[in-house]
Amino acid sequence: MNSPKRYSPEVRERAVRLVLEQQDEYPSKWAAICSIASKFGCTPETLRAWCKRTELTQENSSVNLSEHERLKQLERENTELKRANEILRKAAAFFGPGGARPQTQLMVSFIDEHRAQFGVESICSQLPIAPSTYYHHKALEADPERRADRYRQDAFLTAEIQRVWEENFCVYGARKVWRQLRREGVNVARCTVERLMRRLGIRGVVRGQRPFTTISDPGQKRAPDLVKRDFTAMRPNQLWVADFTYVATWSGFVYVAFVIDVYARCIVGWRVATSMRTALVLDALEQALWARKHRQGLIHHSDRGSQYLSIRYTERMADEGINASVGTTGDSYDNALAETTIGLFKTEVIHHRGPWRGLDAVEYATLEWVDWFNNRRLLEPIGNVPPAERERTYYHQLEESGEAA
Repeated sequence: MNSPKRYSPEVRERAVRLVLEQQDEYPSKWAAICSIASKFGCTPETLRAWCKRTELTQENSSVNLSEHERLKQLERENTELKRANEILRKAAAFFGPGGARPQTQLMVSFIDEHRAQFGVESICSQLPIAPSTYYHHKALEADPERRADRYRQDAFLTAEIQRVWEENFCVYGARKVWRQLRREGVNVARCTVERLMRRLGIRGVVRGQRPFTTISDPGQKRAPDLVKRDFTAMRPNQLWVADFTYVATWSGFVYVAFVIDVYARCIVGWRVATSMRTALVLDALEQALWARKHRQGLIHHSDRGSQYLSIRYTERMADEGINASVGTTGDSYDNALAETTIGLFKTEVIHHRGPWRGLDAVEYATLEWVDWFNNRRLLEPIGNVPPAERERTYYHQLEESGEAA
């Protein structure tokens, strides 16, 4: 067995002196000890013990420091204060304003970015994080299998939430994202979705108000109000509602008209034009008539806009055997379902994806949105399913009842 290596008092004294003199050139005292120990051929722990023994000897001797030593001590303290101020300055810029404790992962990222300049221990002394916590996080990054089950679950759900949010035009809030994940078989709590969306910094769009576009002719004859604010239907093609809105673009205003089937809130007709004349709403109606062939007993409800009371529009409905129904002027409740759909359109497309160059851009965006709205968007009033799925379910049940009879 090899005997332990012995060092002369001169070697020990010189090594300790170099540590005390050169430690300001290193991020920490331990870094200085490691560097100097390798040059003397001893272990860092041995040199640390020499330094500790020397410090105890100096304390016990109660010898006053010389003027030179006091200056060296003040210089070291000044250097440490400068380092601490620089760390705090960079941390303030990194974490931004706010009095709350930064997240541990953010502090770990800050240490990773500046550890080469200041050292881990120096940074941790200024931040509310222990060096052991930092090294623990780095060990988990190196070996993800050691992470807690919740962390791995959060990582999976974060990717799924981001995907659902982006696939749905970045308009879904936590409630809609949660329902879509449940539809896809992902068992997750709504509060978890809210927490992870806050962490991702994403949120749903919020609806606002819109001005009136209804221009009524007081002397014009109009159909009675057959709906009486009861926007319910027992089957498709029982009740349609219609309305239009405006969109400000760089080349002027354009107008978008919709025809909605009340049963499943499905948009059966739409049109974009640069004027709000009768042709705008009539083209939307023509598309709805082409898309829906079976219209026995259909009621068409609108506000008292002059476009919907025009001769061309009313005659076209009469030719198809459609019963006309008209609400009041400037009262959103009398055409609430159409107003709601247009509110979603303005919030999820116009305000969310604007500004708009002109008619072509608005028309293509409307085409994309109507396809998504009818086939993929979850609507709470119909059971958090897309309109097309609601109608398919109705016809499937109708076929089953017919076969049973």
